[in-house]
Amino acid sequence: MASLRVKKPTTRKGKKALEEREPKTIENLKKTLIMEGRKCSNEIRQALKDLNLFKKPNSRMMRRNNDVTPFEDATPLEHLAKTNDCHLFLFGSTSKKRPNNLIMGRIYEEQVLDMIEFGIDHYTELEKFKTEKISQFTKPVIVFNGYKWKLTEELRRIKNLLLDMFRIDQIESIRLQGIEHVLSFTLTDDLTILVRSYRIQLKKSGQRTPRIELTEMGPSLDLSIRRTKIASDSLYKTAMRQPAILRVTKRKNVTRDELGNVHGRVHVGKQDINALQTRKMKGLRKTAEEKRTERANKKSRLSASGHASMDEDADGDSSGEANDGMDADSGEE
Repeated sequence: MASLRVKKPTTRKGKKALEEREPKTIENLKKTLIMEGRKCSNEIRQALKDLNLFKKPNSRMMRRNNDVTPFEDATPLEHLAKTNDCHLFLFGSTSKKRPNNLIMGRIYEEQVLDMIEFGIDHYTELEKFKTEKISQFTKPVIVFNGYKWKLTEELRRIKNLLLDMFRIDQIESIRLQGIEHVLSFTLTDDLTILVRSYRIQLKKSGQRTPRIELTEMGPSLDLSIRRTKIASDSLYKTAMRQPAILRVTKRKNVTRDELGNVHGRVHVGKQDINALQTRKMKGLRKTAEEKRTERANKKSRLSASGHASMDEDADGDSSGEANDGMDADSGEE
C-alpha cells in the first residue's frame, strides 16, 4: 500500500507558491487556462489569442495541442488547471461533427463545476478593425442585452459564467475617465449570443457630463449554444457561499446612508427628570446672591405659614366659646 506522506517544500519559492494556493477569506483573482484541442482551425486559434489579450495578465495559454475531450473525460483538464492554479478555462477545438468549437467552464474544488459548449458561427479578428485600441489591463464594462437571459435556469447560468469569465475584478468606485472598454453580450430570439467589443470615447457636450460615443474595436463573435453541463443546485449553492466574516449581518435599528455613515436609533423609556443625578460642577453652583434670595424666600414662607397657623387657632377658640354660650342659653330655657 502506498504511503500518503505529504512532502513539504524545502525552498522559500515553494513555500510561497503553496501559500498562494491556500484558501483565503478574500480569494485571489481567478486565472484562466486557455488551451487548444487535438485539432484546431486557424479561426479558433486566433479567437483564443484575441481572448487571451482581454484576460492578461490573469491567464495561462498552453503552447501545444492537447488530446483532451472535456465532455467525455475532464480529468486531464482538471489536472492541468490544478497544476497552473487556474479556476476558469477556455478550450478550442475543431472536428467534422462540431466545427469551430469553443468550451467555457470553471473549476471548483479541483473539479469542473459548469461547462458550456459554443459554436462560433461568425468571427471577425481584432486586427481587422482599424481603430484605436484600449490600454492594457483595462477593466471592461459588461452589458447584457435581451430579455431572454432570465427565462430559464440554463441561460441564467450561462450569463453568470460569462460574467465570471470576463470580469477582471470587483470594484467599489469608478473614475469616469478610466472607463474605456465595453463588452456587450446580446441574446437574440434564436438564442444566438452576439459578443461585441467597443471603445468608449468621451466627447465635449457643452455641459458638465460628456457625450459618449462607442466605436467597435473587435473582436466580434456570434456564438450558438451546443452542449451544456450545469452543476446541481446544491453544489452551485455551496460554491457561491461566502465566509461568515464577509457576510453583512443586518443589525436592528442601524442604517447606513449613501455616504457610508452609520446611523443608529436608540429607544429609551420615560425618565424621571427630578430623580436624575447631575454632576456637581462650578457652572451649576448657585451664587451668593441667589443663596441669600433663597434663604429670604424660605424665611418668608415659614413666617407666613406660622401666622396662618396662629389665625386658625384663634378662630378655633372663638368658635368654641360661642358654642358654650349657646349651650348655656339652651339650658336656662
